[in-house]
Amino acid sequence: MCGLWIFQSFTRIFCQRRYTWKKLSGSITSTDMASQKSISSFFQAPKRLKVTEATPKEVDSINNSSADTASAVVNDDVSVAKLLVKEGTKKRSHEEEAEASSEVPDVPKDGSASHEANLPDVNKEQKMRMEINKAAARAKRNLKLCEEHVANAEARGVAFPKLTELLVDESWVEILREELQKQYIDNLYTFVLEEASGKFPIYPPPAKVFNAFNTCPFNSVKVVILGQDPYHGPGQAMGLSFSVPEGIRVPPSLVNIYKEIKSDVGCSIPKHGNLEKWALQGVLLLNTVLTVRDHQANSHAKKGWEMFTDAAIRAISQKRKGVVFLLWGKPAQEKTRLINATNHHILKSVHPSGLSAHRGFFGCRHFSQTNELLEKAGQLPIDWQL
Repeated sequence: MCGLWIFQSFTRIFCQRRYTWKKLSGSITSTDMASQKSISSFFQAPKRLKVTEATPKEVDSINNSSADTASAVVNDDVSVAKLLVKEGTKKRSHEEEAEASSEVPDVPKDGSASHEANLPDVNKEQKMRMEINKAAARAKRNLKLCEEHVANAEARGVAFPKLTELLVDESWVEILREELQKQYIDNLYTFVLEEASGKFPIYPPPAKVFNAFNTCPFNSVKVVILGQDPYHGPGQAMGLSFSVPEGIRVPPSLVNIYKEIKSDVGCSIPKHGNLEKWALQGVLLLNTVLTVRDHQANSHAKKGWEMFTDAAIRAISQKRKGVVFLLWGKPAQEKTRLINATNHHILKSVHPSGLSAHRGFFGCRHFSQTNELLEKAGQLPIDWQL
């Protein structure tokens, strides 16, 4: 269609020019006039071209220089033809673009495909920061829920909320649902409630009893560091094994852990003892007993907590793969029976306490070994620097 339109336009212009030349030179006949009328009625004028009669000045110019004028007419016709070809090409180009654009698949409404395609490559450190920020937001939400449940219990005059109200991370609730419905959980709660209602404080604060689980979701667990029971001094316990809040003096065992990390992977020794950054990266900092009476170590042992934390370890062993278990000291190493050593990695050492650290904890290189195992499995390593 585009080629036919160009041909018609070119022919019409040529005939009009020829008629004008004959009219000006006085050689026009009645046949030419009839032909011109017939041609004008047959061809429609191009929309982009406006043809007008020659002015008297142009007539004089043609009479005085007929050869030059004829050449100019021909050149003008060629220019017009080129213009028409250009316009036709432009029109065809627009039509092709419109057709091509109609074939582009729709972008998902959520923009996911476009977002993924345009995301710049991120390095390992950036990925680690992104994961930490995401985990921190989830942990903050979980802690807020626990604090609300504690406030509601206090408003009812209850010294300690039900345990099922304090384990709020959905992944762990789903994994341990059957365990939480067992009779020993009710018995354990009765004991903890009596302790919380007594004259001695218990630690950690109720909202942080399940902090290890609420900070490190089940599907995020890459490393497990087992402790025994919480620190029993005021303000020390925060629901993460070996960890204390900022502003609290760093305990001797954690000081030794820091020394080994510095020797092993070159991290500087921090001035605080808050290990939450590790938990946000997938390190489950789990004590085998989750509560303790003020200044009485192991006072809540053998009351039911060990059964619960054993169930958590067993679930990790059965439903996850490639988790690194750091078992320091005999009590922690007794949990080896719960772990499938074929599917997971077990690193053992003496406890990092001041009494035993020099008998094998220093120089164990568990932190670099852990990262080597994780990276070999295609996972991000742990940034041990606090």
